[in-house]
Amino acid sequence: MTLPWTTILMRLAVAVLLAGMVGFDRERNESSAGLRTHALVGMSSCLFMIVSAFGFTDVLGHPAVVLDPSRVAAQVVTGIGFLGAGTILARGSLVLGLTTAASVWSVAAIGMAVGGGLYEAAVFATAFALALLALMRPVERKFDRRWRRSVVRAAFDPRVSTLEQVLTALKEEGLDVARMSLEKGEGGFRHEVEITLNERGEAALPKALQALSGLEGVRSVDSA
Repeated sequence: MTLPWTTILMRLAVAVLLAGMVGFDRERNESSAGLRTHALVGMSSCLFMIVSAFGFTDVLGHPAVVLDPSRVAAQVVTGIGFLGAGTILARGSLVLGLTTAASVWSVAAIGMAVGGGLYEAAVFATAFALALLALMRPVERKFDRRWRRSVVRAAFDPRVSTLEQVLTALKEEGLDVARMSLEKGEGGFRHEVEITLNERGEAALPKALQALSGLEGVRSVDSA
C-alpha cells in the first residue's frame, strides 16, 4: 500500500500544527525548546511513522525478506529521549526543564499518531497536553508543597552571641536547619556561620534574616 502525496502532505501539516501548538506554550514560557523545536519533532516523528508503516511495502511480500517495520517507529521513542535530556538542567538540588522534556516526548507521540492516521488520538492528546501545561500551572503553584532550601550567612561576635543563640533564634521562628558550617576568624572576634534552611514558602527567608539581625553581636546577615 502506498499513500497518495496529498495524504502525506496533510499528515505532515497536521503534525506540525498540533506539535506547534504545544511548542507555542513552551515558547511563551521561554523554555529551551520552543515552537520550532516542537514542530520539527512532531513532523519528523510523523514522517518516521509514515516510513515505518508504508515505506517497506515493496519488500514485505518477498519470501527471503524478514522485516519488522515497527522497528523504525520504536526507535523514535528511544531517540527522542536524547533530545529531551538536552533540555534538562540540574543546579544542585534544583532541576529545570523536566516539563519541556516531557512536552518534547509528547509531541513525538502526537506526530507518530498522525503519521499512523490516528487523527482523533492526536487531537485528544494535544488538547490534554495544552490543558496540563496551561490550565494546571496556577493550580500547581498554589498547591506546591516542595521544600526549597535557602542559605543564610551571618557574621557575629562570639564574645556577645554564641552559635547556640543563633540556632535558637531560628528555631523560635519555626525554621528547620538542614546543615551549617562555622568559620572562625583570626583573633576570635568574628565568626561566620553558613546555615542551610529547609525553607517552605516565601516568608521563611525574610523571617530568618530578621531573626538573626535582631541578635546582639550579629554584625551582618545576608542570603546566598
